[in-house]
Parts: sequence; structure tokens; C-alpha cells
Amino acid sequence: MKIGVLGTGNMADALATHWVRAGHDVFVGGRDAEKARLLAARMGRDVRHGSLREAAAYGDVVLVALPYGAGADVVRELRAELEGTVLLDCANPVGPGFRLLTEGGPSAAHQLASAAPDAHVVKAFNLCHEDVWRMNPPVFDGRPLAVPVCGDDAAALALAGTLVRDVGCEPVAGGGIDRAGLLEATAALFIGLWVAEQADVRAIAPPLEYATGPRAGSA
Repeated sequence: MKIGVLGTGNMADALATHWVRAGHDVFVGGRDAEKARLLAARMGRDVRHGSLREAAAYGDVVLVALPYGAGADVVRELRAELEGTVLLDCANPVGPGFRLLTEGGPSAAHQLASAAPDAHVVKAFNLCHEDVWRMNPPVFDGRPLAVPVCGDDAAALALAGTLVRDVGCEPVAGGGIDRAGLLEATAALFIGLWVAEQADVRAIAPPLEYATGPRAGSA
């Protein structure tokens, strides 16, 4: 698979490194040519690098690994190159006080979809710190990490699912792009609980067999 990466930061590094190991063709694009070169060099000899526009034109799938607020502006500039492309959005619109910056408005994923209406946006990889994605693989208590994905295009979701598995995780269908805002709100909640309260958010949900209430005789 040909994968373009928009951005040279930690999320770009953590995720795309897995995809290089899995044998995908990766092109790193950034505004800073030297940062793009250095990141590509860390990933492997065959990883190409260049401008954001070159990365957008290169990929069948394009990871948007840019800060919230910058992503939609960059994608809007590159909408011609992104026509028909699968856009993976991993942004978290979380501000000071763990506030959801999109509250009352469109999600970050919706903003990308509006900026590039001929692309297929999939929300994924937004619930964990970049160092979790650096794990090879992210497995906890013997179970691979589950990654919710939201999108409207079946083929785009299938490609995203492949890339989730190549990170060593399991994709979980999270619904259409209209539910991407719920993933972003979940990230805001989780980050606040992790950082401010030092809470283990895994303790919030009961086991799957209790999801609809305890079975008869188990209370």
C-alpha cells in the first residue's frame, strides 16, 4: 500500500514506522524539509520524503498527523491531490482543562471531510498517547489493543482496518463519520481522567458479558 504522511511529529513517527515494517511504501511530507528527511531516514532507507503536497499526491492512504486547527487548512490546500484518497484522521481537539475544542460544532474529522469533500475520511488512532503506538505491538494483559474506527466508505474502512492490524491492534467498527465526534469526546474525557485524576479508565466499563446488565443468577 502507498501511504502518504502529512506531518513529521510523534504520531507520524509512531504509526508510520509500523507500516514501513509491514512492507508498505511510505512518503513523509512536511513543511520543514529537513524534519521530513530526518524522519524518513529513521524509518528506513526506502522511505521517501518531500513536501506536504508530494505526500498527499503519493498515497492511496494519507495519514493526517497534524495539530488540530492546522489539519483542515492543510487538507483544504491539497484537496485536488487528495481526491479519492483515504484520509486517516488521528487528531484530538482537546484544549486547556481537557476541554473539547469542537463542542457545539463539527468534529475534527468532519472538518477534514468538508475541507476535502472528494476524499474518504476515517477517524482512528486518537485514543492513545504516541508512545503506546510505538509499542511493537501494543498488547496489554495478553490482549491486542482495540482501535475504534469511524467512516462512511466501506473500502476506506477496510484499508484502515489493515493498517490498524499492521500496528498490532484490532479494528473495532465505531460507526459512520457522524460518530467521530464521540471518539474525540472520549479522548477528552480519558485524557482528563488519566492526567488530572490518575484514574484507570479501563475500570469504567464492566466486562462485555455485563454490558446489558447482569444475567439471571449473577447478581
